[in-house]
Amino acid sequence: MVERVSYIVTFKAKNERTDKESDKVEIFRSAIKSPVNVIEAASALRVPAYVPVENIAFDINEYEAPIISAQLTDDDVAALKKDPDVEAVEPDGKCYALPVVEGQPSPEVETIPWGIDRIKAPQAWDITKGKGIKVAVCDTGIDFTHTDLSPNYRGGISFVPAETGPKDFNGHGTHVAGTIGAAMNGFGVIGVAPSAYLYAVKVLGSDGSGNFSWIIAGIDWCIRNGMHVLNMSLGASSAPTTALERMCNLAWRRGLILVAAAGNDRGPVNFPAKYESVIAVSAIDSANVIARFSSRGPEVELCAPGVDVLSTLPGNRYGTLSGTSMACPHVAGAAALALSSHRWAPSGVAQNVAIRRLLASTAENLGRPGRDEEYGFGRVNADEAAFRLEVPPAVPGLP
Repeated sequence: MVERVSYIVTFKAKNERTDKESDKVEIFRSAIKSPVNVIEAASALRVPAYVPVENIAFDINEYEAPIISAQLTDDDVAALKKDPDVEAVEPDGKCYALPVVEGQPSPEVETIPWGIDRIKAPQAWDITKGKGIKVAVCDTGIDFTHTDLSPNYRGGISFVPAETGPKDFNGHGTHVAGTIGAAMNGFGVIGVAPSAYLYAVKVLGSDGSGNFSWIIAGIDWCIRNGMHVLNMSLGASSAPTTALERMCNLAWRRGLILVAAAGNDRGPVNFPAKYESVIAVSAIDSANVIARFSSRGPEVELCAPGVDVLSTLPGNRYGTLSGTSMACPHVAGAAALALSSHRWAPSGVAQNVAIRRLLASTAENLGRPGRDEEYGFGRVNADEAAFRLEVPPAVPGLP
């Protein structure tokens, strides 16, 4: 049997192709010999169980991001690379959840975790708790039966082939979701935006890893389903595909706010946080010092609490985790609060651009004046971002 490997194929925009009449699916099928069924990525849950995964190709049906992911032979890859209408044929790589350590405390009464208090989220609750803002948790899923999460959970989807539902079998996504939007219900913990709507977009499996193609499909789903904020507490240290950057850029142009973990390897900022269209978040400890594990670099835009962060875990449990994965949802939650209190569309400024400027301009500087490679513009300030009335002018270094 000829070996087939997972690849991501990025096509040129239709107006740039030599063949302007044929759809990319037709171009793809004419080039390869492997037996595949091409379906829209958003239909991933409706693939019949009897169809082998290797025979399914997922189509990102976006004009600005014409992408197909599939398992291909070397001959298929060679044929596609020769096609003048194909921009790139790249191996499908891996992204990983970014936690560091775990503990298992159990709050005896309703608790505001130290990180939520440190970014001054409770002060913002006087005017907004984020109700109606759709936050996609692109992660290992969410335990939507958790009593702190079920009031705000609004649905989900899985792009992990072996895990057809959005329920979390790892714990990472549930922890992230709790920091963003654990409900104010008299027990457990409270999230940054305790009334925001939570959506589980499963792009990482139970082992905490996921293919770039799954993340690409998840972002496509977020665009199509009107998400407002996209939290990606995941990363890869090596450069991923052209397609992942294109999808992030497309989501930004469509008005989404993308927030990602900077990474936990003390080195350069990971992908997708490294992309210009994404807010890269580093982690700080309770002393407001950058965490020893946190990645750093010129792409860091904001910092947030990421050490010993208390939040929800599957099975109605609670626990502490550390990592830029834990810092990231503090910023996503703050973005939800700011967006909720600024539902106006400022003249000449896209709403996601305005919110990103607000988050940067209201951050509490912890490093050198201005922006630096460890703290970015500073620690996110949910209260100031939610209350600030004026749209700040263009911020140097932001799109």
